[in-house]
Amino acid sequence: MGIRDFCDGLFYGKHGEVMRYLFIGALNVAITWGVYAALVLLGIKPVYSNAASWVIGVMVAFVLNKTFVFGSQTRKKKTVSKEATYFVAGRAFTGAINICGFPVLYDMGLDLELFGVDGFPAKIIISFIEIVLNYLISKYAVFVKKTDDDLQ
Repeated sequence: MGIRDFCDGLFYGKHGEVMRYLFIGALNVAITWGVYAALVLLGIKPVYSNAASWVIGVMVAFVLNKTFVFGSQTRKKKTVSKEATYFVAGRAFTGAINICGFPVLYDMGLDLELFGVDGFPAKIIISFIEIVLNYLISKYAVFVKKTDDDLQ
């Protein structure tokens, strides 16, 4: 078995969707954490840096999840708009959990520095909670399999 066979089995086998979600999710987390860290290191307060990194993460996540994770083939403007609306609404819900939960965790003592960045332990924990909720919302409310009529 070559590396290509291994990757095909991993990303397109029985649990391929979850594996693709985790891979794309990890990429998106790296992007949002990188934005967060860069903003904090530039002197922007952690709470504002967290909110900005979330907004950028939502934009990136919609495109990557639609295309690579859930394989949504919809092209009709109405259907894509509906997906985008549901996606943003779901992310707004989990974003509210993130934005409200981050300061709670931060104030509970997870304000420690990690990798030289203030509050990173709180960022890691709240991100994990958000990832699980985002998968469930995307799978069961946003990128629901469409009929052939919706795929045009």
